[in-house]
Amino acid sequence: MHPKIFAAFVPALAAALPQSQVSAPPEGIIIRDTTYSGNGCPQGSVSTSTSEDKTVITYGFDQFQAYIGPGTTAADKSKNCQLHLNLAYPGGFQYAVVDATYHGWARLDAGVTGSFITTYYFSQDAGTTQTTRSSFVGGAALANGQVYTKQDSVETTATIWSPCGSSGILNINNRIALTSANPLASGELSNDDATVAFTQQLHVAWKKCSPGSGVGGGGGSAIGIGTPRSDLVIGS
Repeated sequence: MHPKIFAAFVPALAAALPQSQVSAPPEGIIIRDTTYSGNGCPQGSVSTSTSEDKTVITYGFDQFQAYIGPGTTAADKSKNCQLHLNLAYPGGFQYAVVDATYHGWARLDAGVTGSFITTYYFSQDAGTTQTTRSSFVGGAALANGQVYTKQDSVETTATIWSPCGSSGILNINNRIALTSANPLASGELSNDDATVAFTQQLHVAWKKCSPGSGVGGGGGSAIGIGTPRSDLVIGS
């Protein structure tokens, strides 16, 4: 079922459940911790900051830059950084939107083209992915360099049968790449920071978890990802 249909279905589902089984919404999805990997973010080159309620995380990148032109190598033209978010889910049904905002710098001569490609997927369902792509065409304003903002919104759903909740791993694979039709042209494209936030969370719980009761093991979960939206703004 599509996430939007799920979202419309939730109020009816809540009304149909016996009141004794519907608990007050817990904190919702929270970010337990994060790791990262890739040649665009070697270990020690990324700073992270998590909000107090653990629903927003910001990354700062020191080495996520791609270059092209005289004196550069093939390895300089493309960089990759994958973010791995370890998420805690409450028991029940969860609908949320993952908002990811990226800021960076682009300076491209005429003839140089840049790409920023982001793929989202859960480790629990690695076969289902959603990808956004932003393109940069060199020359004009980009010849002197401009900041840019890339904004992605991706719908997610989760059905966690364990009453005490479960965990999920959200992977966000980012790649920046440059190509050129002119061997003498040069350019650079960087991703300086990224902020990932869980917004518009909607939760229905079927059963409370009783601390110390021993309940919460077992059960299963289904975590899905829906249609993304992406916007690119160049300039301050």
